[in-house]
Amino acid sequence: MRKLWLIFAQTVTVSLGVVFVVSTLRPDLLSFTGRTGNTVTVREVSRATLVAPHIDGITSFSVASRKAMASVVNIFTSGEIRTPKIPFRSDPLFRRFFGEQPDGEPQRTSSLGSGVIVGAEGFIVTNHHVIENADQIEVSIADGRQLRAKVVGTDPDTDIAVLKVDAHDLPAITFSRPDSLTVGDVVLAIGNPFGVGQTVTMGIVSALGRSHLNINTFENFIQTDAAINPGNSGGALVDSNGNLVGINSAIFSPSGGSLGIGFAIPVSISRQVLDQIIATGSVTRGWIGVEVQDLTPDLADSFKLPDTKGTLIADVQRNSPADHGGIRIGDILVGVDNQSVADSSSMLNLIAALQPGKPASLTMIRGGKRIEVRVNVGKRPRLPRREANE
Repeated sequence: MRKLWLIFAQTVTVSLGVVFVVSTLRPDLLSFTGRTGNTVTVREVSRATLVAPHIDGITSFSVASRKAMASVVNIFTSGEIRTPKIPFRSDPLFRRFFGEQPDGEPQRTSSLGSGVIVGAEGFIVTNHHVIENADQIEVSIADGRQLRAKVVGTDPDTDIAVLKVDAHDLPAITFSRPDSLTVGDVVLAIGNPFGVGQTVTMGIVSALGRSHLNINTFENFIQTDAAINPGNSGGALVDSNGNLVGINSAIFSPSGGSLGIGFAIPVSISRQVLDQIIATGSVTRGWIGVEVQDLTPDLADSFKLPDTKGTLIADVQRNSPADHGGIRIGDILVGVDNQSVADSSSMLNLIAALQPGKPASLTMIRGGKRIEVRVNVGKRPRLPRREANE
C-alpha cells in the first residue's frame, strides 16, 4: 500500500510540474474545444525585436526634411479691393433706373501661402492664386529674414507664378528628375498650413497624370494623401531624398481641410513655366483655334471608331490656324506631329507645346479615313482659366 501511495504521489507531482511548464511556455495548448465564446491568438512582437517601421532601410525622413525645409518660404500678401455700396449696382436693370453708382470704400485683404526657392539668385516659385491681385508680397525665409518680393511673371493656365527677392546665395532646392516618380513612392509636403508655421507632412503618391479636374487649363497633377491644407499652396512636394517633385496646388475638400486628396503640379511643368518666365516674363504656347470634346463610347460607335482615343472637333474659330488649315467640325484629331492624342487634355498639352509661327502636322479621321492636315501654329491668347479650348 505504501508503495502504491508513493507512485501516486510522484505521478501527481510530475503532472503538476508538466502543467506548470506548459501553462507558462505554451498556454494555447491548454485551451478546450468545449469552452463557450470565441478566442483568438494574438502574435505580439517581443520588445527585443521591436524596431521602427522602415522603407527601403529608411527609419526617419529628418535628413530629407532638413534638406528641403531650408528652401521653402512663407508668403504673405495684401491687396486692395473695392466693394460695392449697393449689392445690385452691377445689374443692368438697376443701372438703367439708378445710373452708375460709385464703388465702396477700398478694403485691404491679406492671404498667406508658401513658395519654393528655385534659384540662389532669389527666384521663388509659388502658385498664381497665392499672389493674384496682391500689391504687396512679403517672403519669410527659413533663416528668419523677411524680404519684399516682386512678381517676375505668372501663368494662370498652370497656376504657376515666379517671384524675385533681392538676396543672393539662397538655399535653392534640388529638382528631381521628371520621370523618377511612381505611384506608391513616399513624398513629403512642406508649407505653412493655416499660418501655424512651417510644417512637414508625409504620404505617398496616390496617382499620376490626374486631369479633367477643372482646376487649371493644363492639368497633369500628382495626387497624394500627404496632408495639404490652406496655406500649403505653392509649397514643396519632395521625395524621400528631399528633392522637389511638385508644387502643392489644390485639395479636394468640401470643408476646406485635408481629406487625403491633394494635388501638386509636377516639376516637368513647373520647370518649363519657370524657364520661360525668367527668360521672357511670360509663357508662350501654341494655339490652333478649335473647341474639342472627349469621345464617349457612343460617339466612337457613331463614328465607327475602334476605341475612344482622340478628340472630337466641336467648333473651329473663324480665321484661326485650324480654319486656314482646312480642319472641319466633326473631324477626329488623333495625332499631333506623330504623337498620339488620348483625349482633350492631352490634345491641349500637345498643341500648347508647339512653337508659334511654325507648321505642324495633325492627323485627323474624316469620313472613316485618316488624313494629314498642315497648320501654321498661332500664339495662344490669354483665355479665362478652366476654358478647355484651343
